Amino acid sequence: MPAQKALACVIGESMDLVRALGLARIRCAVVAPPDARIHHSRFVENTVELNSSGCGPEALLDPLLRFARAQPAPPVLYYVDDHSLGFVSRFRDQLAEVFRFVVADAGLIDDLVDKVRFRELAERLRLPVPPSRLLSAGMLRPDFGLRFPLVVKPRTRRHAAWGLLGAGAKALQVQTADDLLRVSARLMESGLGDALVQELIPGPETRIESYHAYVDGNGEIAGEFTGRKIRTLPATFGHSTALEITQQEDLAKLGREILDRVALRGVAKLDFKRGPDGALHLLEINPRFTLWHHLGARAGVNLAALVYSDLVGSPRKPAVAARAGVRWCHPKLDVVAAREVGISRFRWLWWALGCEAKSAGSWDDPMPLVYWALRRLFRRRKAGSVADATPADLLDNEFSRVGVRHQAGLRPGDE
Repeated sequence: MPAQKALACVIGESMDLVRALGLARIRCAVVAPPDARIHHSRFVENTVELNSSGCGPEALLDPLLRFARAQPAPPVLYYVDDHSLGFVSRFRDQLAEVFRFVVADAGLIDDLVDKVRFRELAERLRLPVPPSRLLSAGMLRPDFGLRFPLVVKPRTRRHAAWGLLGAGAKALQVQTADDLLRVSARLMESGLGDALVQELIPGPETRIESYHAYVDGNGEIAGEFTGRKIRTLPATFGHSTALEITQQEDLAKLGREILDRVALRGVAKLDFKRGPDGALHLLEINPRFTLWHHLGARAGVNLAALVYSDLVGSPRKPAVAARAGVRWCHPKLDVVAAREVGISRFRWLWWALGCEAKSAGSWDDPMPLVYWALRRLFRRRKAGSVADATPADLLDNEFSRVGVRHQAGLRPGDE
């Protein structure tokens, strides 16, 4: 890359976003722990050093500002989860002095991240969401007039205390009014406060489809694609472990209409569930960069690169339709998800080798996986537990470890 080109600065350990940028030959800096394997990606050339002491947003803000001021050109800032999204939204004025970035309006972000506020927004704009109500902690008679079974979701995504309910998944399913009363009591005991109760749309997780887009400053769709889930871990209300690009025109049309109604600018992922009658029900809107951008880039629509081009003033590549059938998987977790639905390890391996995008290993960027494997090997040798272990033994041990983590209710990416 020419030296005068701006760096892309990624907040968070997102190998998928870094690879999406790398496919467009965009150099990256990352904000991640010192021992994170993302530092060994060939697309990463710089690291933002965080304060060794202190906590809170200021521990991230000051190092980021110092880093950006030291660059010859203002870096382009990317955020990959709700925490970094909230950080960029909160400190947008200070960050805008030295960074370039796109982010939705602050009030809209609050409406989209908080599920109760999102419900109110959906009612106001008549978005096609399933019927839902607010469940307060300790509510004695939660009689909402909703049809069972119901889904209970934390008010904010991935609430730190959600695991106290014994939920490794992103939501809880309740079958009866008594079950709902018990959940209400547990919400109060765990200190979670309010939650959202929503009617369950029948069907497996494979019926969850998503629309992805980048809306430029003029309100025009600069790039878009659609996709669906293949597998999740756990199998119900789980986190994605295998995904596929699709070409669903009804999904894309509805996604565009919703983005226009909410007046969103920037990047967004809209999750829907297709009901038995074929109708699409909106579940949530994520106004941030996601792992899907790696898969989209492999399919020909690189949203992260389109954002970069706009912000640095480079011409965009001509818009194309994403290639349907391109697949992504998280091998370490998807092998467990496949086993849960009865797919043999050999059959899964043959399938996974054909995936165009993978979260861990990549033929054109192998060092993060090599670093991870060597670090685990050296740690275990130091502990004296694998003096004679073969690579296959280590792989089997990792499969077992992932299974234990799943049973414990840990999320993909928790380390």
